[in-house]
Amino acid sequence: MLFDLFRGKRVFLTGHTGFKGAWMAEWLLELGADVTGFSLAPPTKPALFEQLQLQKRLDHLVGDIRDLSALKAALRAAAPEFIFHLAAQSLVRRSYDAPVETFGTNVLGTVNVLEAVRSLETRCAVVVATTDKCYLNTEHKQAFGENDPLGGRDPYSASKAGAELAANAYRSSFFQNGTVAMATARAGNVLGGGDWAADRILPDCIRALSQRQPICIRNPDAVRPWQHVLESVSGYLTLGARLFEAQGKSSAEALRENCDAFNFGPSSNAERTVRELVNEVLKTWPGTSSAAPSREGPHEAHCLRLSIEKARRILGWTPVWDFEKTVARTVEWYRKSAENGDSIQALTHAQIDEYLADARATNAGWTT
Repeated sequence: MLFDLFRGKRVFLTGHTGFKGAWMAEWLLELGADVTGFSLAPPTKPALFEQLQLQKRLDHLVGDIRDLSALKAALRAAAPEFIFHLAAQSLVRRSYDAPVETFGTNVLGTVNVLEAVRSLETRCAVVVATTDKCYLNTEHKQAFGENDPLGGRDPYSASKAGAELAANAYRSSFFQNGTVAMATARAGNVLGGGDWAADRILPDCIRALSQRQPICIRNPDAVRPWQHVLESVSGYLTLGARLFEAQGKSSAEALRENCDAFNFGPSSNAERTVRELVNEVLKTWPGTSSAAPSREGPHEAHCLRLSIEKARRILGWTPVWDFEKTVARTVEWYRKSAENGDSIQALTHAQIDEYLADARATNAGWTT
């Protein structure tokens, strides 16, 4: 399997205390990687990072990516062969309340990571995670491709577009000699167990159902590219592995082809409305709760779709779980973890193993 090359490799992961970062750290450890994490303290209570006891199983560094000197020192000490930059202010609605923090973390923080990488002067593969919301969304309802214009009406989306521009500038200005192979990854709307953030629809559903309250939907007709967290993590790992492989080839074209931006989203039939997502959750969670409208909030894009043809063609990456299985496994994680909290690590491992088995059964390119 492509991911076997992570065994014994030194991996530096920012944002490892967050929801997606914790899933990625868990999978990397299962693959046998030597993981160093650099991040702020866990952002929620509970936090998947603590539920998985990751602080005992990797080199856990508490730090702020806006602190360039601390970041440089941590990278030098870790001497990584892979860097996955996931640290971010990742909530659209919070970006309205904290725009300075959002731009500082997402733009300047990304610049700091890349500047710290530049100071290493050693070979490494770098994946910078941004978002599907980095595109200039004019609500044309077409799937966004990697060459579409970047932009953003809200601070979060604009900050992620800024991170993309910064990454491209560093790639063009400093990472052309083959020592650093760097690409950006734009994933869709992620679902999965262990997300405890506020103002995200799936955690909001779980909290409401647990308390036997109606689920409040902000934008019931909004269309999103829903995908399980393991889809985006498998995309990041595939991209990192392909970058590493390209560095070992004599062809400069192989390196240029991989050092670019890539979308990681679901198949088009998994692009559903928020209302459809809630209805699917209610099929899986027993009870009588129903959706209820909430008060209006700040602007959020109505329709968001991603084209993943480039990732299929160049990286051999394809999504594995359909919409129904994504929702079912997500709700299953929350229900089983509530029933027996001591088994969260085993539960998370079981879902990774099931995802791997399903990927092999569908002949996903990265499983060979």
